[in-house]
This record gives sequence, C-alpha cells and structure tokens, in this order.
Amino acid sequence: MRTFKAIATLILAVMATTNIKAQAYGDEGPTLTPNRLGLVYEGAIEKNERGKVNFQRVNYKVDGIDVVANVYTPAGYTPTGKYAAVVVAHPNGGSKDQVAGLYAQRLAEAGFVAIAFDARFQGESGGQPRRTDKPAYRMGDIYGAVDFIQNYPGVDRERIGALGICGGGGYTFAAAQADKRIKAVATLSLFNTGDVRRNGYMRTQRATIGQRQAEASQARQKEAAGAEPEVAGFANMSPDEARKLPIDLYREGYFYYAVTHKTPNAPGTYLKSSLMDTMAWDATDHAT
Repeated sequence: MRTFKAIATLILAVMATTNIKAQAYGDEGPTLTPNRLGLVYEGAIEKNERGKVNFQRVNYKVDGIDVVANVYTPAGYTPTGKYAAVVVAHPNGGSKDQVAGLYAQRLAEAGFVAIAFDARFQGESGGQPRRTDKPAYRMGDIYGAVDFIQNYPGVDRERIGALGICGGGGYTFAAAQADKRIKAVATLSLFNTGDVRRNGYMRTQRATIGQRQAEASQARQKEAAGAEPEVAGFANMSPDEARKLPIDLYREGYFYYAVTHKTPNAPGTYLKSSLMDTMAWDATDHAT
C-alpha cells in the first residue's frame, strides 16, 4: 500500500495524461456519453471484475439528507485489509461521475480506497431547492464522506486523505482546516469560490461587489415569496455564445459540462441566491 506522499505524484501523472487528451480534443468533442455505470470520463470502469479495480454505488445521510456516492476499491481488495482512503470532491456544478470519478478510479488503481460523491442539493443526492451551492453545505459534504469512508470495511481510519478538484478543491482546503481526521490534502486547480464569486475572475469585478450582492439578496427575497429560484451559470448559454467567452476557464468549462462530458447529474449551474453565502466566504479564512 502506498503512503500519502504518493498522492501528489499520482495527481501529477494523471494531470499529464488528461492535459494531452484535452489538447487533442480542443474546446469541443469528441462527445462522451455515460456508460452503463453512469460514468462519463475517459477509461471509466465498465464492470466489476475479479483482480481489478471494482466499483460500488453507496448511499448514506449527511445531516438527514440522502447522499449518493461511488466507492472505488483497488485490485485484490479484501474487507479485512488495512487501506488508506481518499475522499474526492467534485468541481462546482459537476458530479461524481465526471472528473471526480476519474481521479477516484486512478487512486484505486494506485492502491487506495476512494470515494467520489455528489454534493447535497446536486446530482443524485437529495436536498431542496436543487442547485443550492453553499460553502457550509459543501464542507459538510466532505465531513460526511469522511464519516462514511472511515467505517468502510478494510479502511484504516488513521490514514484518510482528501482530494478536491476546482471548486471542490477550495472546499476541501477549508474543510481540512477543521476536520483533523483528514491526514493529507491535495487539490487540483483549486478554485476559491468565495474569492472568485466576490471579486470576479482574476479580481476583475471588485467595482460591482455591492451590486452583485444586492442581486443575490433580491434573488433570495423572491424565493422567500414563493418564486422559482433563479439559476446562474451555463443554464441559458448556447454553444455559439460560449465560443465567444474571452476566459478559457469558462469557455472550456461550458463545453466540458454541456458537450464533451455531459450528464444530467451535472448541470454546471447554481442558484443565484447562493451567492449571498459564497461571496461572504473564503477558502483561506482559517489557514495557518
């Protein structure tokens, strides 16, 4: 079994492979479709076979809300073993079935037990209203995944780590500051949701912070009065509009969620009212 020092090396190796594929694909295509297990990433496991990485869909509750997750176990896994485990948090607007599942599978190939979960209010997990994306909830999802995986057969609860991707990276970085059951942390393309929602990409929207906070407050006010929640993100964008986006991160994100790795579990959107919470939060608030 590998130590947690191997996580960084493993992430760099997988990043190199993924980057090559992304460059070959460009912004668009080829389009993938979810396989028989609902997974939509390159090289996704198709079925469980003896002597190989295996896959199990699991359900558990976090603060009374149902969570759906995928657990990947390494080749030769035995419930009586003593495995290190890694909790994998997906990007904002994403799901366990996309890049989070890719990294969970790769971690299992390296000897870890890995769990990728859908955040509450998103994907296949429960919670209303849908597409709520609040930092306290996202951090709680990570705590809940640790709760579950520490009791999974064969897991050594003294060797639990966490990997967060993009928005999930910021939430994982923050969660690990409070949850000392997490003994090792790694992030991939960490996206500090609070900073970006507050200040804009590369801090280009500082002049409009108050205006955007007012709009988020108004969105919540309308919800409280019974209106349908207002959705922000890629919800109403067309491919032609996305091609004109000047920021690579957002343009490529659109095609990832809406075209190449599309799944009904990952709409790539969030409730505008959630901005009240994200704009008042920062992943680095309690870093030491």
